[in-house]
Amino acid sequence: MLKRIAAGLLAGAAISASALPVSAQPSPVRWNSGGAVWTTKFSDFNDFLKSKDAYSGERGLSSGLAASGWTAKEVQAGLSKTYNVDVVGVTRYLYSKDGVKFLQDQTRSYFPYWAQKATAVQGLRSAIILASVDGKLSSAAIMKNLPVDFRLADTCTTFDGKQNICAKGKCKGAAQCSSLLSWYVFLPACIQANQILDKVTAGRPAAAGAVRGLW
Repeated sequence: MLKRIAAGLLAGAAISASALPVSAQPSPVRWNSGGAVWTTKFSDFNDFLKSKDAYSGERGLSSGLAASGWTAKEVQAGLSKTYNVDVVGVTRYLYSKDGVKFLQDQTRSYFPYWAQKATAVQGLRSAIILASVDGKLSSAAIMKNLPVDFRLADTCTTFDGKQNICAKGKCKGAAQCSSLLSWYVFLPACIQANQILDKVTAGRPAAAGAVRGLW
């Protein structure tokens, strides 16, 4: 029964993603500041996650790291960390009233590049659900499953480029509490903590726990 439910929920996520305007190779971030745009592909993030020395690669990611409020090594560890989740519980939450409000809040300045806010909830929801299929959720997996290019917008009059960090009270300073990379570091832990588990799924090893900062 649970397998059939999960299959149906995943099909729904796939349909939602297919309704978005498709990019040939979706990029996790198109950094938009004023009139300038830099694109960071998932391969750039992958190179960063595998790097052992100081990262000096793609310009947008380098700037994002400098403005994150964390050291590069802390961001590296945070983006790679996996959290035990149940895909059914995750999906229940993201389709609930509270979950939709959460997704709307979490896409304050970060949303699909072309359709923008109109498909922000669907785009981020589908990425999180697809990244949860194997019972493990990480920031890197969410990035990899984004259906289209996502944009961090700082356009002065419309969007300020700041993100609403979900783990309130766990961040310190303006950068940690508003930067995109800090937002990504905390996102999987918040999803784990809010997934809606029934008595059957709650008994599995993937039971939710409290948000505990980076690790």
